[in-house]
Amino acid sequence: MRRLGVSICVLAICALAAPGASADTILFESAFNQDGAVYSPGTTPANWNLAAFDAGAGLGTITAQVTGAGLHNLLVFLDIEIDEEVNGFFNEFGATSGAPSAGLMWEIDEPGYVFGDIYDNFLAGALDGTNGVPPGFPDDVSFALGWNFALAGSEVATLNFRTSLTAPAGGFYLVQTDPDSDSSVYFSSELNITGGEPIPEPATLWLLGSGLAFGARRFGRRG
Repeated sequence: MRRLGVSICVLAICALAAPGASADTILFESAFNQDGAVYSPGTTPANWNLAAFDAGAGLGTITAQVTGAGLHNLLVFLDIEIDEEVNGFFNEFGATSGAPSAGLMWEIDEPGYVFGDIYDNFLAGALDGTNGVPPGFPDDVSFALGWNFALAGSEVATLNFRTSLTAPAGGFYLVQTDPDSDSSVYFSSELNITGGEPIPEPATLWLLGSGLAFGARRFGRRG
């Protein structure tokens, strides 16, 4: 029996019924963690947008926007099966490409039904940056990506989590491969922070400094 508390059984039905869903991949289970609160795709708060994500195939883009000063922690866990009906669960392996950006967490592992600890780490908001199912040691593969970041009061963070059957052009990404069908799923993410107080131009800083110095001299003379 699958152990995730947020198991999305209905997704298996969506995979069969949803128009345009990939015949090669099925999203078996998934979950989202925002600052310690865990959600399934059907229960995400309004700041999560899954309109561009195929919940049957597990492919597409998941977007979240976050506001509020302080530290934040967002993670996405996905257990995608590639050609499950033909090749089964246990023939796949994971890999990475590139170097993660500062604040980006990742993990590839068996989903936790036998030996993997990825879901426990996902719940704790602290992925361990290891591949527990490397080439040469195939098994049931799941993967997760997440970000730690800080916001000022007026800043907005936009996070995109993307899965695709095509490798990204660059950057850091995770790979889940079914060698029997020679198919792979690629998982990547990006974080953009906008807003905040603008940084003054150097000339503006010079004028501000000159004004403060002039005011200090006048105040000193009156004293």
